[in-house]
Amino acid sequence: MTENLVGAHIHITGIVQGVGFRPFVYGLATRYSLLGWVRNTSAGVDIEVDGPLDIIQQFFAALRSEKPPLARIDTCEISLRQADGFNTFEINLSTAIEDGFQPISPDVSICPDCINELFDPADRRYLYPFINCTNCGPRFTIIRDIPYDRPNTTMANFQLCQACSSEYHDPSIRRFHAQPVACPACGPHVWLEYTHQTNSISESRSIELPESQLKQNAILLAQRMLLDGNILAIKGLGGYHLACDASNPEALRELRNRKLRIDKPFALMMPDIQIIEKHCRLSSSEADLLLSRQRPIVILNRRDDSTIAREVAPHQNTIGVMLPYTPLHYLLFLDFQNPADISKPLKTNFLPLALVMTSGNLSEEPIATQNPEARTRLSRLADAFLMHNRPIQTRCDDTVMRTFAFPERLAKWSSPDASDETPFSTITLRRSRGYAPDPILLPWAAPPILATGPELKNTFCLTRDRYAFLSQHIGDMENYETLHSFETSIKDYEQIFRIKPELIAYDLHPDYLSTRYAIQRAKSEDIQSLGIQHHHAHIAACMIDNRLTNDKPVIGIAFDGTGYGDDGAIWGSEFLLADYRGYQRFAHLAYMPLPGGDAAIKKPSRLALAYLMASGIEWLPDLDPYKNLSDQERSVLQSQIKHKLNTPLTSSMGRLFDVAAALMGIRQQVNYEAQAAIEMEAMVDSSESGSYSYGYYRHQIPEQKPCPIDIQPILSGIINDLHSCIPISRIAARFHNSIAKMAHEVAIAMRQLYETNRVVLSGGVWQNMILLRLVVELLHEEGFEVFTHHQVPTNDGGLSLGQAAIATQHF
Repeated sequence: MTENLVGAHIHITGIVQGVGFRPFVYGLATRYSLLGWVRNTSAGVDIEVDGPLDIIQQFFAALRSEKPPLARIDTCEISLRQADGFNTFEINLSTAIEDGFQPISPDVSICPDCINELFDPADRRYLYPFINCTNCGPRFTIIRDIPYDRPNTTMANFQLCQACSSEYHDPSIRRFHAQPVACPACGPHVWLEYTHQTNSISESRSIELPESQLKQNAILLAQRMLLDGNILAIKGLGGYHLACDASNPEALRELRNRKLRIDKPFALMMPDIQIIEKHCRLSSSEADLLLSRQRPIVILNRRDDSTIAREVAPHQNTIGVMLPYTPLHYLLFLDFQNPADISKPLKTNFLPLALVMTSGNLSEEPIATQNPEARTRLSRLADAFLMHNRPIQTRCDDTVMRTFAFPERLAKWSSPDASDETPFSTITLRRSRGYAPDPILLPWAAPPILATGPELKNTFCLTRDRYAFLSQHIGDMENYETLHSFETSIKDYEQIFRIKPELIAYDLHPDYLSTRYAIQRAKSEDIQSLGIQHHHAHIAACMIDNRLTNDKPVIGIAFDGTGYGDDGAIWGSEFLLADYRGYQRFAHLAYMPLPGGDAAIKKPSRLALAYLMASGIEWLPDLDPYKNLSDQERSVLQSQIKHKLNTPLTSSMGRLFDVAAALMGIRQQVNYEAQAAIEMEAMVDSSESGSYSYGYYRHQIPEQKPCPIDIQPILSGIINDLHSCIPISRIAARFHNSIAKMAHEVAIAMRQLYETNRVVLSGGVWQNMILLRLVVELLHEEGFEVFTHHQVPTNDGGLSLGQAAIATQHF
């Protein structure tokens, strides 16, 4: 029998650590009666087996087909050898390999098994806020180094009790080598701390608790404080949240006042799908996204009869909602007076609450992660802290997503076998918890590159082999605190993934902190650096998102607010013929003045009058932007434009949306990015089919020069409609229709000239679902192949991926 045995070495890469892969291999080997061992290394998972060749082949196939739900196999290689004479199959200790690296799992929401145990009075982890197993819990936010073993995580100082140790070392139990495993006897715990802002909790609010629930007193008191209108700072997976009752307008106003967040929407958390459906219209695709193991914030349409206070998302008809993703979150919603429905085994009763769960920071700062830091930074924002003592290694915000519904006829166009059900595509607005640092797969092997990303919505990207490690959301790089978070995260990624950059790519804008960091570091380390145009990077990011190669150029339509152009102007409405190697600018909106530079963005009324002046349109006193400015402000504005004082030129599509919103009287001053455009989108009458003209005169422009598109007819059309008392909802719709027709017409012209049929849409303006749907529909009807973002944000949050992809072609 022995002579029929062969040996095999198997090496696997991908997300195969911290996801139950070794016990899976152990069980699979036992099932096939194979002998040998499996172990983690800093380069992946290695397996050695002895057995009959046909059985080893079945085992090898099953590694892929039956892998654990959280695992992702990128490569699985096998080499045969002579049998080694193993007597058992074992799980060996992990081994560090010099320069070895591997992807690591993002954090994963609590699994159904752990939820059942959490609310099972017979379980030893009943109501324990840190219950987890191999299938769920923290990963990325607690890891310090690879291999992913407990000593390399922030759980290293929590010594396992005998019961947890037994589970941790038993391959037949789902807590085998679950690195964060713990229980009330040996693991982290929560407590409540009051701040100087706290209103005293009267004795009348106290509750008699059973002995089994006394340890949950901190969570119960936190829940009571939230119900009484207080604001709490709650420590989560990747940082602190600021929480309050979303149905309490007074609490919401106080939170906005303390956080210095005037109008920007707050995210909400609700305990289950049934509660969400009471407040939002919910499709099956949106429900699936909410229930996914990543548990992102999902942008949903608000119901008219919702009791959620309007202060959650002023002037908007959508709400960002997520489900609980940690056991602590679930406990915040638990009805402690009646925790279980005795008529339904393991059926938990939740309070019908909606809680604001917004980032634990002062506006525009990074979220707080450490307890001492939270006490310093959040004490003026919160009435109390719900803290715990499990350290957070890596700051990580919540991911934000939404779904995009293709029209039915597009489904039939794209697939002859398509069902009658309207297909949905996922749109990522912010990629962070649950997704980072899961790598994006590249179409080719890449050298070690660092791309430092943009100023707003910053992420960075590191490449190695076929992997692009796109960072979690860093934020707006406008202060020292965010810069420090950016630099620290880069160091962590380089250490964990064993990457030493040989080239650093950066945005062309000379004043971006990310650009300055790149140039200074490249100089100090004597490595190559490369500046990359903003909108070229946008198109490249979407190409990588769709795994497009360099076989032929694409029609890139990059619409956004700000991007430094090759000519020193601020670009933002770019029609590009592009691939990863380079681009040609084909058309753009005609340049308009931006008086005051970036400062002008915050006051659309100034922009509107500047655009009218540059277009030769009279400033009429009945226009809202005119009335919003004083005589002195208008005089200064005229002089500034006339003498070109701090007045760069821009072709920004985002600014045109701001101008249109100001002319319609929707918003004259903004306090967060794209506010005017977002509020205008919410007002669109989708039944309106009219549009405005614009000036596209490609035939008058030499082929080698980009064609400026005249927007004066659009501005005049809006003003004429205002004077004709056309409803704002219809004017807003006509404006959107005009931009859609513009994209459609220019794309057709580019196809005729360059014989390419692929259109790639990227840039923050494509977060506008109305415009996106209009353009996709028009382009599909013309037979274009249209590519949009899915894995990474279409806004600047995906830009570093495009920078990295372009840099690989210039190495």
